[in-house]
Amino acid sequence: MGHSHALSGAAVWLAVAPVMVALPEALGHPEWATMTGPILTPPELVAGAVVCAGAAMLPDLDHPSATIAQTFGPVTWLLSKGVNFVSGGHRHATHSLLFSVLMGVGAHLLGDRYPIGRDILVVLMIGLAIRAVGIGVPGRTLTSAIVNVGLTAALFLTFMTLGVTYSWLGLAIGVGCLVHVIGDCLTERGCPVLWPIKGRWLLPWDIGIKTGKAFEKQFLGPALSIVVIALFCLRLMPA
Repeated sequence: MGHSHALSGAAVWLAVAPVMVALPEALGHPEWATMTGPILTPPELVAGAVVCAGAAMLPDLDHPSATIAQTFGPVTWLLSKGVNFVSGGHRHATHSLLFSVLMGVGAHLLGDRYPIGRDILVVLMIGLAIRAVGIGVPGRTLTSAIVNVGLTAALFLTFMTLGVTYSWLGLAIGVGCLVHVIGDCLTERGCPVLWPIKGRWLLPWDIGIKTGKAFEKQFLGPALSIVVIALFCLRLMPA
């Protein structure tokens, strides 16, 4: 379900962002810091969590009935139909390590070279995150899309006003996609992690979580919400 992927993306970002910032210096390659940037200021930490949450929805762009396909109404639905056809159906090419890497690298190059393209991508990720956590009007796809657009614009403008930069965009996108793939490997269907090599991975082997069932709705979703809130408090707490 969309909210589980989005919340897990936000949680992982909040958990690993400080480590990723310090890693280039620790490895003796400060020039690698261009892939992360100064993401530890409160506004950028929050923006990174939102973007990573949205990116955690991207692999399901291959599913016309998924949350991501309903985010911006007919636009994302048509895009989803196209991705579904090109990728070979649900849980194929987009649910792989290769897809995560390509999305991360592509987002970094886009953000580095084309500011307008970067802003469009950020807006899309914000919209996906908002839709995934359930903000909208039940049963009203078009109305929900309008609400989403308004909230997305407001949040993007807020980030802009607070001086958020996006040198870390590619990293957040790649991490979000990878979190989705790992999450789906916990389900009974698994994922073709090494696509185009055939074979689906399930982690761990003895757990087959069914998406949309009681465990995800009654335990996993609430647990992830608590983790995200706790990490927000921990990261934003003055040192």
